[in-house]
Amino acid sequence: MVSQTMSDLGKVDREFFEQYIYPNLGADRDDVALGPRHGVDFGVVDLGSGRALVLASDPVFVMPSLGFERAAWFAVHILLSDVAVSGLPPTHLAVDFNLPPEITDEEFATVWETFDREARDLGVAVATGHTARYAGCNYPMVGGATALAVGDSADLVRPDGARPGDRIVVTKGPAIETTGLLSIQFEELMDLPDETAEQAQERFYDMSPVEDALVAAAAGDVSAMHDATEGGVHGALVEMARAGGVRFDLERDAVPVMPGVEAACEFFDVDPWSAISEGTLLVTVPPEDAGDVLSALDDADVPAADVGAVREGDGVYVDGERVEHPERDPFWSTFEEFMGRLEG
Repeated sequence: MVSQTMSDLGKVDREFFEQYIYPNLGADRDDVALGPRHGVDFGVVDLGSGRALVLASDPVFVMPSLGFERAAWFAVHILLSDVAVSGLPPTHLAVDFNLPPEITDEEFATVWETFDREARDLGVAVATGHTARYAGCNYPMVGGATALAVGDSADLVRPDGARPGDRIVVTKGPAIETTGLLSIQFEELMDLPDETAEQAQERFYDMSPVEDALVAAAAGDVSAMHDATEGGVHGALVEMARAGGVRFDLERDAVPVMPGVEAACEFFDVDPWSAISEGTLLVTVPPEDAGDVLSALDDADVPAADVGAVREGDGVYVDGERVEHPERDPFWSTFEEFMGRLEG
């Protein structure tokens, strides 16, 4: 077996996952209906009597430079998004804060009050957690959390459910998170017209797919959903097609692109299609339900489009050309580079 090396920054790749993580998953329990897979957003525990528990874990990601209220809004929506793409509304949250010593009580109060507000709005209860300051802990990764959803198994949207004949729907388009975060974090370094810079910064509050997922799942017989996090739209398409054992064919020009994205990505020299795009949702749905899903998203003011079809086969083809998983997301190295410029 060839030894794999962990990526310097960002999530581990598929090869590392399959060599080191996948073979070591603890006890083999019959109630685990969906266990860990690379590129799959959540796990599922069968509770019996037609009920399912969906759960997903992520870092608590807080960037003070965004302002603590805005940073906390993004943090809690990251935590809830992977559960929401199951089609079951998030119900519970367990949060572990490993805080840097310099955070003040007032700053933490803003973070936690924002968590509370967003959780209440979405019907989510905080079930347990841990909070402490520790030496050696640094922003933006200040802990971890597990989000849960309890609901009917029949309402579950599995990540591997894409079927030949389905249509592919994409909300918001590429590089939403990349654009929103970089344009705010490095505002003083950006050399863009004021209107364009403002459009890029407006992408910040597009960085949640929670509403997208719940609206889509309620509107039609959705077969699969996946949010475009690390690896961006291209990475998410590949992961989703691979999970379902199918081929995706789509047209690039059909994918919505939000204002400010192209200009910001050009300025930061980032490929928008392979860059992290929290807030972007990929949906597969039977053709007879695609119109209902698009109408419901439009009613919720979520930009979306039918961009292609699911077919038998494998791989992702954009305008007839095969697209591979980018493996490494350019966001992290770009963020590190511009932080150096900002501090230099």
